[in-house]
Parts: sequence; structure tokens; C-alpha cells
Amino acid sequence: MEMKQLWKNWTMGALALIMVLALAACGDNAEPKQTTDPAPTQQEQVTPPADETDALKTEYPLTVKDATGEELTFNEAPKKIISISPSETEALFAIGLDEEVIGVSDYDDYPEAATTKPKMGGLYNPNVEEIIAAQPDLVVTGISMSAEGAQQLRDLGITIFKTDPKKVDDVIANIEIFGQITDHQEEAKKVVDKIKQDRDEVTETLKSLTPEQKKKVYIEFSPGWTVGSGEYMDELINLAGGINVAADTVGWNEISEEKIIKDNPDVILFSKNVVDEKTKETLDQMIKARSGWDQITAIKNDAVVGLDDNLVSRPGPRVTEGLKQIAKAIYPELFK
Repeated sequence: MEMKQLWKNWTMGALALIMVLALAACGDNAEPKQTTDPAPTQQEQVTPPADETDALKTEYPLTVKDATGEELTFNEAPKKIISISPSETEALFAIGLDEEVIGVSDYDDYPEAATTKPKMGGLYNPNVEEIIAAQPDLVVTGISMSAEGAQQLRDLGITIFKTDPKKVDDVIANIEIFGQITDHQEEAKKVVDKIKQDRDEVTETLKSLTPEQKKKVYIEFSPGWTVGSGEYMDELINLAGGINVAADTVGWNEISEEKIIKDNPDVILFSKNVVDEKTKETLDQMIKARSGWDQITAIKNDAVVGLDDNLVSRPGPRVTEGLKQIAKAIYPELFK
């Protein structure tokens, strides 16, 4: 699960002290170099092949940019890849890179094959010594790592490709670029086509909704926190025909209980995986117990719906499974 740490500051203060020894072993088949160009959008990362007939075959050397604006040149497909992000791990496995992935984060639990890979630490505190010892050609990281954190790893000689998806189109672009880098474009296309098809099915089902029929939605995936505009989960709510009551804020925010009461959402979505370690209360129990919240329409109508963390919080190849869950939670009469 990635969401719990999204709003916490990531620090890597000890990294510079850890590795002053033989760092040049990492990333032999990629040539990272800094660029002063603005960071590209996810959609801008992939350079289309010159010949459309060769669209599913990568020609090397291949130069790409990641979400931080870092430019990487690959002379061949990387043979040893480490992923320190569950979303990216799922994407790499989805396009057939089971053998090439030689390490994953401590939080990676899907697919089953990923659980057998060596663990390389947490999302914010990857095990740098283990990563360097593995001599990867490429390390992939996602939304949980800051741009500064990625740069600190680069400074240690590690070749990093960082993603920062805010929309489903960004997820699609990331899968396509992974396909390009690894010469698995045909496999990537199949995954992307399925995502697009699923998204179209959801939006087609909702197209008859009028603005007046759209329901107000509040989402809470960690106790006391919600998500505003400009984030991946906000777009999922919008695609599912909902109106995010926190859209007047940006990014992840601690909630104002009084504001949520005033906003009076029709539907409340929560993480069904969250349980308080001390009280053993589930997140919906915490929500319903808040003073005055029993007057909220969603609670009065028992429209408080639990969602699977991994499907909704991970911007990876299962993104539209999460979208379908949200759409069904908001409009159960339309998605049976």
C-alpha cells in the first residue's frame, strides 16, 4: 500500500554517508545525464518511432525522460531491473518482465511472483546497500518517492527512472514507456488497450447522467486525510461520475470535520484495509463515530463503501479495476 506515506516528508540524510564506495557498478547499460529542460508531462515522455511499421520493436540507443526531467539513454534493453514501487512492479510484471525484475520494495504483494523477489527496502527508505550490490541496470520508482529523493539515489550512482502519474493517461504513458525501454512494446500495448477499453465502458455507462444527478463523494484512505484536486484518486472519482467534495483543495490534506459535514456528501468511500492497531476499529467505524457525522446523507443512507487499497491507491495496470469499484460504489444501480 502506498497511500499512507503520500503526505509525509521523505528524508535520505544518511544515504550520502552510507555509500562512498564502488558505486559505478550500477546502470552500465544506461547513461543518465541531467537536463535543465522543464519536467515533461507523462504523455510527453515517449518518443514515437520514426517508422510506424516498427512501432512494436524498440530501436536502440533509446533516449527517454522521466517525470523529473532526467534524461536516460539505453543502449540495450535492461536485463536487471529493481522496482521500489508497488504500482511500477505491477506494471513491469504485467508486460512480461518476470525474469528481468530482480528486486522489489517491502510493500510489493502483487502479482504472486513479485512476493518471491528479494526485498529492497521501503518506499521512502530503500536499502541502498542491497540495491547497489545487486548491480541493476535500472531502478524504477513511483509516486511515493520525491524528486529530491530520486536525485539523492542518482548521486549515489544508481540509475533511476521515476514516475509521477496524476491521471489514467499518465499510467498508460508509463506502461508504454516501460515497454519501449525493455523492448516489450507488444505486451505493453495489450495492457494499455485493456485499460482504455475498461475506461470507455465506465464512461459510456455514465454518459446519460445530468450534472444534477451526479453525486457528491468524500474519500478517506488514511484516518483524518482526504485527497483534493490534481491527484490520481481525484481523477478516478471524476471518471466514475462523482463530485469530489475536497476538490477545492490541492493534493492530500488533513480533513476539517466541520467542512465535511457542511459539504454533506452523498457517498463516503474509505479504505477497507485500514484498522487501528490499538482499538482495532475499522476506518468506517472511525468515520461513523465522529461527532455530527450521523447527519451526513451518506451515513444516514448507509452509503459508506469500503474499497480495496491496492486497486484504488496504486496507479498501475489494475487502475480500471479500481475505477470500476469506485463507479459501482457511487452508482450501484448502474453497475450491477
